[in-house]
Amino acid sequence: MPVAETTVVRARVALGGTVQGVGFRPFVYRLATELELTGWVCNSSAGLVVEVEGAPGRVDRFLERLEGEMPPAAVVLTRETAILAPAGFQNFEIRASDEDAAKIAGVLPDLATCPACLQELSDPANRRYGYPFTNCTHCGPRYTIIEDIPYDRPRTTMRAFMMCPECEREYTNPEDRRFHAQPNACPRCGPRVWLDGQPEQGAPIREAAGAIRSGGIVALKGIGGFQLLVDARQADAVARLRGRKRREEKPFALMMPTIEMVRQYCHVSGAEERLLTSRAAPIVLLRPNGNSMIAPNVAGSSPYLGVMLPYSPLHHLLLRECDFPIVATSGNLSDEPIAKDNQEARARLGQIADLFLMHDRPIARPCDDSVARVVRGRESVMRRARGFAPLPVYVGRDLPAVLAVGGHLKNTVAIAAGRQVFLSQHVGDLDTPESRQAFERAIDDLCRLYRFQPEIVACDLHPDYASTRWAQSCGLPVIEIQHHHAHAAACAAENGIEGPYLGVSWDGTGYGTDGTVWGGEFFFVDGAQFERMAHLRPFRLPGGEAAVREGWRSAASVQWAAVGPDAVADRPERSVLLRMIERGINAPWTTSVGRLFDAVASMAGVAQESRFEGQAAMLLERQIGDLATDESYPLPDGDWAPLIEAVHQDVARGEAAARIAARFHNALANWIVSVALRAGVERVALSGGVFQNGYLVERTAALLEERGFQVYTHQRVPPNDGGIALGQAVIAALRG
Repeated sequence: MPVAETTVVRARVALGGTVQGVGFRPFVYRLATELELTGWVCNSSAGLVVEVEGAPGRVDRFLERLEGEMPPAAVVLTRETAILAPAGFQNFEIRASDEDAAKIAGVLPDLATCPACLQELSDPANRRYGYPFTNCTHCGPRYTIIEDIPYDRPRTTMRAFMMCPECEREYTNPEDRRFHAQPNACPRCGPRVWLDGQPEQGAPIREAAGAIRSGGIVALKGIGGFQLLVDARQADAVARLRGRKRREEKPFALMMPTIEMVRQYCHVSGAEERLLTSRAAPIVLLRPNGNSMIAPNVAGSSPYLGVMLPYSPLHHLLLRECDFPIVATSGNLSDEPIAKDNQEARARLGQIADLFLMHDRPIARPCDDSVARVVRGRESVMRRARGFAPLPVYVGRDLPAVLAVGGHLKNTVAIAAGRQVFLSQHVGDLDTPESRQAFERAIDDLCRLYRFQPEIVACDLHPDYASTRWAQSCGLPVIEIQHHHAHAAACAAENGIEGPYLGVSWDGTGYGTDGTVWGGEFFFVDGAQFERMAHLRPFRLPGGEAAVREGWRSAASVQWAAVGPDAVADRPERSVLLRMIERGINAPWTTSVGRLFDAVASMAGVAQESRFEGQAAMLLERQIGDLATDESYPLPDGDWAPLIEAVHQDVARGEAAARIAARFHNALANWIVSVALRAGVERVALSGGVFQNGYLVERTAALLEERGFQVYTHQRVPPNDGGIALGQAVIAALRG
């Protein structure tokens, strides 16, 4: 049904840092009333939270002026902004402070090096010149060094380093920017860096840079754990890293010394530059501009380059010596947690790295690099870790004490306290004993840091997930949440949606309430209740789990049903496969859009299998490139048979893969619009791993908004399984 165009928007901004007791709330009140905006502002345990509502242009001006005109004594260390569903505020008010939320006592994320520290790092006359652990109250490690609250030096991993008289004077001087900077240190009294196995004299950073330049693999101990570094221009070095790390094709992240160099290799919008240079300093997914200096085996399947800027003094110093793009990937074997301790790194990375650049500041907890992108002009986090964790996500209602343990892949855990949900850093897939231990440590960590006593545990409906098994054995009341319902609820919660909405939850695999594999779902959601109002037509997955890795199996299944057995490609396994499909032997039903992506990618000759989750879909999106077309395959009511028949005909007549890919993506977007028109609700929330696809999100949102729908996508938590802990917490609270 067509709906009225949105003329009012609501924005929520959460600020952390020195934002209380400095006149920030009166300033916000004056600014909001000047711009004729409604809403509220209050102090919270995390800092300050403000919501404003009004005309989009006025809200934009408020967001632009908020920090530029803030009180002189204020210092903003973290800022998270989300665009929410309108709430209908009547005026603007200063609300009472949020005293009920769990006190987080300064548990902030790790912050990228500030300009003042960077200047000192470069000044030969400064006593911290070239010192790789320079920091102040505006920057440096936080979450990865704190061991307990309150956040004081004796409760951090810096307690072993006694400050020299000069650092002590800075630390105790209220006028100094290092006043109570817990990691404060200098070359005289602080941590040291060295090359493992070599004398501590010399120039370890310069020698490490030389090793990278010569094609070597360097393991660097960073803020949240070890990273593996190689010259991104040398395909042989990248290939050697892939072989040793056992990461065949999944894209590697890049680190470049300056934003100017990033522009040499990538298209960078204003929003993307702000994200790259923010205090969080995440990996940002950018469109390459065709510069061929980056080795082709760095990005592999991805249509993007994942790029970050140096975010610690050690990285800045190393990149000054390199002055070229380097691969900077997690220090681990694939599917294992990152190594964080020196001895652990020697044992686990000894067969990967040629050289170790180490230091003696202990890391309290591993924290990988965050990954983000700009979608629909807004920041969207794909992996929430360094720079974001453990900042809370604010929700619209008080929640009971819920511990949500997430899913099996891309795991995060969460705790709900008051109107805040604290998400852990990215834990990863729970396939190995090491990753399951990291999962349990993350739970213990959150509960200890926030003095949190869970009353309820929320988990996935899938009985074989490691997180579900842990929940069932923990001894607390358990609420099981359907996987795709949790996806939709996470998107709704972070966007402030209350009341009924259409949740579109598409991914690769999720356990359905009927015991089958879901993944192409439309839900009518109202509170804790959901109705499955539409879904992709089911098809067989011959080989079960094998079909997740081998997309040609899904292709055979849909071709057999839509075109006939003769359409199935001639492979050695063909006859066995056809019997599995015909008789339903080891061929479970699925409604997964992710597996439909695999099938079309196989038919188009783009990918026959996936070496990592979502690879075939990534390759199919990459085929579209800059092709602009409204052409679409038919997908009536989610029945893929006409679509598969049309793809089969296009392939037979030699149609270009780019056009096949575009028509397929457009068909999915058109299907969403058709269901939304039938649903009779204004609000549509898009969630699930499929919506990491930039083309699909942009096109779907544009089509829906043309028809007056209000479209909500993820901003502060990932659309993939890294976000479902938030949805679990919210649904469990509503049911409880």
